[in-house]
Amino acid sequence: MGWSVTAEEEIPGTRFLLYPQSPFLEPGMKPEMVEISAPQGSIGPGPSGPRMYAMNPIGKTTPYGAMIPGPDGPQMYLPAWDGYILPPPEPDEFGNFIHIDPSDPAFEAAHLFGSAHFTMDVWEGYFGRPIPWHFEQDFDRLELSLLPSLDNAHIGWGFLETGGTTEHGEEYRPYSLNFDVVAHEIGHAIIYSVIGLPSDGDASGEYYGFHESAADMVALLASLHFGSVVEDLLRNTRGNLYTYNRLSRFAELSQNAQIRIAANDRVLSEFSHGWSSEHALSEPLTGAMFDILVDIYHERLVAHDVIDPEMEDLSDELEGTPEYNEIMQDLFDEHYAENPEGFRIALVEARDLLGSYLADAWEMLDADMLSYFGVERALFVVDQEITGGAFRRIIEGNFRMREIGLTRPGPRLSKPDGTSHASSVRTLKPE
Repeated sequence: MGWSVTAEEEIPGTRFLLYPQSPFLEPGMKPEMVEISAPQGSIGPGPSGPRMYAMNPIGKTTPYGAMIPGPDGPQMYLPAWDGYILPPPEPDEFGNFIHIDPSDPAFEAAHLFGSAHFTMDVWEGYFGRPIPWHFEQDFDRLELSLLPSLDNAHIGWGFLETGGTTEHGEEYRPYSLNFDVVAHEIGHAIIYSVIGLPSDGDASGEYYGFHESAADMVALLASLHFGSVVEDLLRNTRGNLYTYNRLSRFAELSQNAQIRIAANDRVLSEFSHGWSSEHALSEPLTGAMFDILVDIYHERLVAHDVIDPEMEDLSDELEGTPEYNEIMQDLFDEHYAENPEGFRIALVEARDLLGSYLADAWEMLDADMLSYFGVERALFVVDQEITGGAFRRIIEGNFRMREIGLTRPGPRLSKPDGTSHASSVRTLKPE
């Protein structure tokens, strides 16, 4: 008996060229072709689709979220932009955007749109459902806007706005071409939608630290959906994701910002007397998640007979010791040379298992009672439901290693600065 393909399956998605990592890190870096879920022909000039639209405004100087004078007093400056815009990128005859050269000014808008849509596609796959915008009561679509004068990228009530930086000499580097940055901001939008804002307008430090950690994990796992990122990561490490000596070496090997952030040694007791930056406070939780990813990856390597159980046990025994690389790297070099495809399959499986676990766990969390220990408890429930508790030891061990569940962070020690979500346009919504 034969099988048939439905009409929906016959229509390919819309194709974009995206840089998996910032193109300014390596001269001559080429973008990679990806396919977003929107069918060919459904994305118009801009690009513009049912969920979001991009534009490059002319003459816009005020960032969204700023307070501006209004007829009844100060009000938030929000979309939609009603001024002039630069000519928007047009789809080709098939409805794709892969014909736009990176040197074309229109490429920025296309890259911003493609990055945001691709990230949502990845995570809606993990959630198994569409993720509505947290601002849907006021806006049907997210406006993706380019504002070169903004030395930041932020998502807020109906907008994701990207600027750029000139901190590397006189060269302007737009954040719209940095997939990590765009995916991180989309991560915040996902968390606002799934978990919400605190009901009283205030929250614990763990809520804000969790937000940063979750956004980093959204970007990290989305970036691992680029074939070149997985290939480069494995080729550079020979499959040994602990080859970075915990920080310095890995920073040299990986150009992916979110992976570097995840590879850290922070523990929660460092913040028991208080904290000033939620970005720093997020690192113990993000570090635990990264270690869980690596441990599951090792389990999948064993399951596929790529490495033997003795090698996995030795890795666990030596983890965090000075002897780790000296002993383990030769073993990884040998096994990777024999079966690089097995390493790729194991990493992709670990990526997707952790992504689905996180999505299910985040659904259980509440903005008013959020704690890192609560994240661990939610992961236990998910693990029990999916595998009968196969990864409980891994989850618990990595959370304890970060001292989560053993201590709590103290109070905020200083007023929020410009990098804080507690006082940023991300958490503001119009009255």
